[in-house]
Amino acid sequence: METTAHGNDTDYGERRKVTYSTPLARSAMAYVLAGGRGTRLMELTDRRAKPAVYFGGKSRIVDFALSNALNSGIRRIAVATQYKAHSLIRHLQRGWNFLQPVRNESFDILPASQRLGGNEWYAGTADAVYQNIDIVDGYAPEYLVILAGDHIYKMDYERMLVQHVNSGADVTVACLEVPAAEASAFGVMHVDTEDRIVSFVEKPAIPPEMPDRPGWALASMGIYVFKRDLLNDQLRRDAADPGSSRDFGKDVIPWLVANGKAIAHRFTSSCVRSRAESEVYWRDVGTLDAYWEANVDLTDVVPDLDLFDRNWPIWTYAEITPPAKFVHDVDGRRGSGVASLVSGGCIVSGAAVRRSLLFTGVHVHSYASVTNTVVLPYVDIARGARLSNAIVDAEVRIPPGLVVGEDPELDARRFRRTERGICLVTQPMIDRLAA
Repeated sequence: METTAHGNDTDYGERRKVTYSTPLARSAMAYVLAGGRGTRLMELTDRRAKPAVYFGGKSRIVDFALSNALNSGIRRIAVATQYKAHSLIRHLQRGWNFLQPVRNESFDILPASQRLGGNEWYAGTADAVYQNIDIVDGYAPEYLVILAGDHIYKMDYERMLVQHVNSGADVTVACLEVPAAEASAFGVMHVDTEDRIVSFVEKPAIPPEMPDRPGWALASMGIYVFKRDLLNDQLRRDAADPGSSRDFGKDVIPWLVANGKAIAHRFTSSCVRSRAESEVYWRDVGTLDAYWEANVDLTDVVPDLDLFDRNWPIWTYAEITPPAKFVHDVDGRRGSGVASLVSGGCIVSGAAVRRSLLFTGVHVHSYASVTNTVVLPYVDIARGARLSNAIVDAEVRIPPGLVVGEDPELDARRFRRTERGICLVTQPMIDRLAA
């Protein structure tokens, strides 16, 4: 592919004409920000960061950003970790260690480690890149694609890179088109008719609407493209500003909107869809209700998100397990699964599973039933238990006869219950039942 564009000088002044004869992704590094706490997921993130939370039967949330980068042709990837990172780091080491330096590929895990002195933690998203600027410079990528590691979507970053280069932008910001009435929860881009960002407003009461689509607004997806040299200048400038919070969305992007050229990239231009996907798909699964809904929706006959698309696979750590097993076939004790995703190593023994996800190694014993429930890896559901409208954390032991999802008042006393009636069940909550 040949792309003709105007690159940026570091002083944001005169543009120079550049011709590219290879995909821009080969000249880029993906830098994934994966240190988020995910506090709205409550106890589900007590032991792991939000990007490490399980999703879709066998993956982790972070796998979507990483898979997008790999499928887009990017072969240099770095992941910045911070909050309760062990589970995430272990997953990355097991599932993403196939990139090889001998093929000009790299994969770096970058925990907060006081590399520049001062505080141990990354102060903000921009600081998480600034503290590792020497590592990035060592690979000398021409472009950096900054990614949030906690959303579910499929996107071709090559298309965003091409727009960035062709537009001569100092920064390109990926944006999701959302109804203006719902945009107050996002950072919103006010753009002109050429999609140049004229202002950036964080969670506005009255969001600015798109010039060509009244009633809709452009919300930031937390995805940015920069030339590396320009980004380095910006990070150093921001680090020297005592009033900065060291954040891309709060500091770096607004400065470039006011003093440089910032361009909005519409997600509709690069969203990857299979023939089975009719709508643009992007989800922030940051609450228990949103997390439960996005997972259970995958059990639909034709779900909004196609995990079976072999042209855009979601890469992950593939644990070696035996096939799923369904046993017993007598009335009242029949191992069955309907409208469900059941992963390897699961045993459904004389139990009924309906519209649910069973992650790796789940064992459902006789006379139990699991309905509208997300069951994370290596859960054991004992005889006669009945679970509905629930999320069960990994390695929980559900006792015989336990009922979840049928008595709202009892559920609220024993478990974490949302306003929509979804119950989160963890092992400490089960242990308190026997106390």
